[in-house]
Amino acid sequence: MTTELSALTDCIGSEMAAVDRLFSQELRSDLSCVNVLVKHVSRFRGKMLRPSLVLLWGKACGELTDAHISVATVVEMVHMSTLVHDDVLDEAELRRKGATLNHLRGNESAVLLGDYLISHSYHLCSSLESQYASRVIGRTTNELCEGELLQIENRNNLELDEDTYLTIISRKTASLTSACCTLGAKMSDASPEMIQQANVYGRSLGIAFQIQDDILDIVGDTRAVGKTLGIDIEKVKLTLPMIHFLRTAPMEHRHLLRSLLQSRELDKVEKIRNLITPSESLPYARARAQYYVDQARASLRNLPDGEPRQVLEMIAEFVISRPM
Repeated sequence: MTTELSALTDCIGSEMAAVDRLFSQELRSDLSCVNVLVKHVSRFRGKMLRPSLVLLWGKACGELTDAHISVATVVEMVHMSTLVHDDVLDEAELRRKGATLNHLRGNESAVLLGDYLISHSYHLCSSLESQYASRVIGRTTNELCEGELLQIENRNNLELDEDTYLTIISRKTASLTSACCTLGAKMSDASPEMIQQANVYGRSLGIAFQIQDDILDIVGDTRAVGKTLGIDIEKVKLTLPMIHFLRTAPMEHRHLLRSLLQSRELDKVEKIRNLITPSESLPYARARAQYYVDQARASLRNLPDGEPRQVLEMIAEFVISRPM
């Protein structure tokens, strides 16, 4: 990734600083043990893509308000809770080049802290005069959990098709990016048509983001990506490159991938990487990610010209240019 997201979002720099302050303020506890855990997972916040989407869409459609700051903070709390819970589900040991909470403190602390983050997000959301955001966040977290449950249901399913895969990632990843964009536009009193375009942008962006994430899980470099890789293979969660490979590769290669996925070989991740990399499956997955990026960018066509729109266009390309 040649450009850091923070360099793209200077136009909302003061508002992002306000989100950062509110995030810390809302999660502060009178119990030091809680504060220690919050401080640790705060390192995972990284690029703060989701609050950026709230603010950019809000600014593109009108004026930013305190409500935008609150909702941007809410979506970051929801996102953080999903990261903590995902690390438990995946038994991951590394995130943002540091140890995961479950690896350091165990699953009990990680699950409860994830719950603490999500409960605080609802507490903050309920402070808004309108309950629109609360309803959207509630619906989104339900959809997110449904996506995770569908993915768990399909672990070890070597017949998983592309449509079901897209349903999974649309719910578990793209539902939140979609909510960020629609909330940002709605709170700036955007037209229903513009809010729908925000929804398309966020949904398409989230799908592209997850496809790229799944590519990185197979061929990424742990030092560059900064988190545990190969989890999808270890957990036998089929992603787009593997689905395409099992549909199109020579029969003997398909049989080999099936055998490796079901094996307990210590080096099976490396063997699968070496099997898939020379095939057409990675280029296919990248092309599908680019398709959704193009959809996201097309949804910006009626936004007023200006820096927020330009940044949203760059973010769309940004999500599929992360380090390998």
